[in-house]
Amino acid sequence: MALSQLRRYWWASILAVLVLGIVAGGGWLAARPIDAPAVVSAAERPDQAAPVPAEFIGSHRCVACHADQHRAWQSSQHAHAMTHASEQSVLGDFDDATFEYNGVNSRFYRRDGGFFVHTDGADGELREFEVLYTFGLEPLQQYLVDLGGGRLQALSIAWDCRLADQGGQRWFHIYPDEAVSHRDILHWTRPSQNWNFMCADCHVTDFRKGYDPQADSFDSRWSELGVGCEACHGPGSAHLRWADGELELADKGLLRQFDERQGMHWLFELERVTARRSVPPGEAVEQAVCAQCHSMRSQVAEGFQHGGALLDHYRPELLRDPLYHPDGQQREEVFISGSFAQSKMHAAGVTCSDCHEPHGQQLRAEGNALCATCHSAAQFDQPSHHFHPADSSGAQCVNCHMPQTRYMVIDSRRDHQLAVPRPDISASLGTPNACNACHVERTADWSAEQVAGWYPQGQWREAHFASVLAAADAGEPGGQAALRALLQEPQLATVVRASALARLQPEDTPQARELLTGQLASPDPQIRLGAVVALEQASPSLQRLLLPPLLDDELRSVRSAAARLLAGTPLPPADQAALRRALQEYEMELTLHAERADYLNQRALLRLQQQRPQEAEQQWRLALQRDPLHSASYLNLADLLRAQARESEAERLLRTALEHLPDEAMLHNALGLSLVRQQQHAQGLASLQQAYKLRPEDRRIAYVLAVALEPEDPTAALNILEQAIERHPHDQNLLWAAASFSWRHDQLPQARQYVQQLLELEPEHRGGRALLKQF
Repeated sequence: MALSQLRRYWWASILAVLVLGIVAGGGWLAARPIDAPAVVSAAERPDQAAPVPAEFIGSHRCVACHADQHRAWQSSQHAHAMTHASEQSVLGDFDDATFEYNGVNSRFYRRDGGFFVHTDGADGELREFEVLYTFGLEPLQQYLVDLGGGRLQALSIAWDCRLADQGGQRWFHIYPDEAVSHRDILHWTRPSQNWNFMCADCHVTDFRKGYDPQADSFDSRWSELGVGCEACHGPGSAHLRWADGELELADKGLLRQFDERQGMHWLFELERVTARRSVPPGEAVEQAVCAQCHSMRSQVAEGFQHGGALLDHYRPELLRDPLYHPDGQQREEVFISGSFAQSKMHAAGVTCSDCHEPHGQQLRAEGNALCATCHSAAQFDQPSHHFHPADSSGAQCVNCHMPQTRYMVIDSRRDHQLAVPRPDISASLGTPNACNACHVERTADWSAEQVAGWYPQGQWREAHFASVLAAADAGEPGGQAALRALLQEPQLATVVRASALARLQPEDTPQARELLTGQLASPDPQIRLGAVVALEQASPSLQRLLLPPLLDDELRSVRSAAARLLAGTPLPPADQAALRRALQEYEMELTLHAERADYLNQRALLRLQQQRPQEAEQQWRLALQRDPLHSASYLNLADLLRAQARESEAERLLRTALEHLPDEAMLHNALGLSLVRQQQHAQGLASLQQAYKLRPEDRRIAYVLAVALEPEDPTAALNILEQAIERHPHDQNLLWAAASFSWRHDQLPQARQYVQQLLELEPEHRGGRALLKQF
């Protein structure tokens, strides 16, 4: 299904890619070429065992022996994740119903046993589309249509499956406030709503995308619609052979054993109010299987349901804006796993199926009784603990410890971080909290006072990683030192530790090398991935020193991440074979998603690292052919043209981009810079001003405009810098510009103030130290 708030996430993704583009685009001429990687055979990686010979057979083959589990599954969301459109499966009103959105009147109707919608297509013209599949069961149902070439797209007009007295039984648009037209990245015909990439892997069993880059078409295949038995247990043919008497088959012929809850129970002890596992937790197979879909991640390779480690097939996202709030609460639709991995329950060995019956997906108990499975009701399900009237909304455990966020207009998802409310953090960082979700008329400070009164020595007094991550993200003084201190905390959840690592700005010092070397050798792959992310901003020499061992990492997502950073780096002969193997795996990842402009953009950046600019240009032009709304490809290609002294071509490209994306601030900014370089100062300044008008909060856009304005209108330039510094008080470029501009235009008190702020951040700033001597 489409992500809520996708537009904001899309912008953040563009900025992330642009960072790569700036690094690659600025240094491609100096990079040394390496040979194109050779294809890797299975024999070249002997550490990877051959897959168990088994085939997918369908959930209907399981019912003979597992009737109860199959019956529970049939009524689950998993079973109805995707079905053929039929009288039984379609819940929406197709009796000539109409719906108006952004000036488009769509009509839903039936004909000859089929279901149809008359709505705007990719060109904005109204036309008929046949609904082929339903998507989901509650609280909403979406519908899939075929746009040709095997492309299935999810309509953005969905059916509200709730009861009428709950506001349901109606058509609604999943982006009600966006005014999405056919020119928008969020339009249902665009790549952002493409089923083959965005949805299929988690709505059918054993999905294979089957994209043909030459024909730009899909031949997608799957073994079963919906999330069937084998989506979790793996292909079942060998298990059937075991059931038929081939008892020598290991593990009953199954590729995965869900035995984390077998032979254990939750043990209450007299001196404890919370139960503990009777045996320590083992390998987290269950959460890894759930995380294939219940996590925000990118796909590295197909085939996870055939067996194998999660990170051989997926690369989970860490805690970062805009996906998560600084305190780790869900912000975008992150699908649970990354939240749960932060929790004390996860650390104690709680698994998904401790609370959820895995086949029917129902809770194992209702209300507070579920929590009382492990947490003493005599201690916690009392007004002395929750300070609300018994049986009230405020007395429900989940309303304080699992607050809800609404996605796709009506789909409320509970946060599985399972944390105590921290309104004190809300007061300082602006994060949401459970208290004010109900007491909307009160302030976060008021809520914090209530919690402090109830629990003078409570968990709210404990230091929280939120302030450290927020300080690092804001570039605050001491932010990096705080990160290094946080990494020394032994009880820190793995996903938090990895997210802190990813924010490190590595220096080529003995201390930094020692820290990163230890993290890169961590037994936990997420920690290793976090350290690799940190090294994206490191010098080539530090990358060359620290990353080569990860080219032979046991997990594909780690190997390919390291290879991407080392692709243009000359390595010793002893490391070249490992680089070729890992780089080939990264190439395979890019090929798997070669229909996507963002992956073609990544391939273009890779070609620049490899000193192959002509191929990079080809990839960017192909990306824009695939998706004419892909900002990052326009920007990176324009920068390549600039580097090749093809400035007029860059200008034409950017003007074409703005015809498609007139409100994209970075495109206006890039065009303004191009025009200034061509001595068209008035036109360039107008474009830079338009960029600032669209995104005044962007520090780079503000800086560029101030520099352009300063010779002719220093007052306006300084006003812009002043506003930017208010938003970004720790940005050294802004402070240096404000200090030097103020000095040049005889505003000495302001110059002194800015230079002092700058030197507080960076005492060794050469320009700042020199300017301070002038006073």
